[in-house]
Amino acid sequence: MAKSREITFDSLRPPAPWMDETHTMWRKSVRGFVDKELVPHIEEWETAGVLPREVYPKAAEAGLLGMNYPEEYGGTGTEFDRFHGTVVSEEMARMGAGGVSSALMIHGIGLPPIMVLGNEDMKREIAPQVLSGKKQISLGITEPGGGSDVAKLKTTAKRSGNGWVVNGSKTYITGGTTSKWLTTAVRTGGPGMGGISLMLIDLEAEGVSRTSLPKMGWWASDTATIHFDDVFVPPENLIGEVDKGFYGIMANFNGERLGMAAQSAAYARVCIEEAAAWAQQRETFGQRLADHQVIRHKIAAMCQRVWATTAMLDQLTWRVQNGEQPVGELAMLKVQATETMEFCAREAMQILGGAGFIRGHRVERIYREVRVMAIGGGSEEIMRDLTARQLGL
Repeated sequence: MAKSREITFDSLRPPAPWMDETHTMWRKSVRGFVDKELVPHIEEWETAGVLPREVYPKAAEAGLLGMNYPEEYGGTGTEFDRFHGTVVSEEMARMGAGGVSSALMIHGIGLPPIMVLGNEDMKREIAPQVLSGKKQISLGITEPGGGSDVAKLKTTAKRSGNGWVVNGSKTYITGGTTSKWLTTAVRTGGPGMGGISLMLIDLEAEGVSRTSLPKMGWWASDTATIHFDDVFVPPENLIGEVDKGFYGIMANFNGERLGMAAQSAAYARVCIEEAAAWAQQRETFGQRLADHQVIRHKIAAMCQRVWATTAMLDQLTWRVQNGEQPVGELAMLKVQATETMEFCAREAMQILGGAGFIRGHRVERIYREVRVMAIGGGSEEIMRDLTARQLGL
């Protein structure tokens, strides 16, 4: 059979009617940065378990860290839209190294609560340092005793003089060993969601200790459990109002889930690209793998899921761009995207065989990182239950 046409990462993305020439140029710029500054060092950083500090200012200079943040706070301006963010998520995922992208872009979940709810002095102190790549900020919600049930968190902040004293622990914190600050959910009031506040904690303060956590995937990102032992937090580090932090946390999840869905769909495209290329060159039983119907059908099934997921992604991105907060649909999207990623990673591994099992292969890394995408930002089970509640069940 004649050689079929090349199936690429780009050809696997259905057209998005809301993307224009600015998105095309932005994709070209981001891809150039990723291919030059990140891809050649992936294995080195995976082995080290951390990104070197000098990478962050380079990412800032390329416009990645400051996009959609006002220039007055060190951002690159707000001319970017949600689809420019999708482009970044997709191009980062194209590396097939979630640890690199999660470490580099961790401010994307740690900084927004400050920009939305924080006081002016806090914004002017923190944002320029983070968006220039000089310092990092992470988000601390999950605790050793529980994760999905945010309303039951136990880390406490009790009034002391004109400030607060924090005791407790947070775990599975991406950037936990290298970040300067942690946007932290603490209990300032009674039980339940009504007693939760958000505070900015300096991770270099007295009473803070960190324990590094080895992981199944995301090797290039540092992850930690962070302990607070009578850590003093000044009053100006309260983010928003006392006992009103729960809704800020929930709003922050929407953006995180949209970004994770974009990444997951793009990881699935990487898997198809790798599997299709292998199937077109590998020969078994006197013909290419791609000439075996069972292999062609695997690839077709992968493409089917990717196109459906990406169409849903684009439609919800457009709705968020236009001011909606479709909580239930975003929860559905995250499940759809991570299941698509999981399916494509498995099928690609089957097509690649032993080649996909060798360390350094993009599919090998993606296969190990399926679970963190399916659990982080809201597990599949929690997402389905949230969807059901939003539907009125």
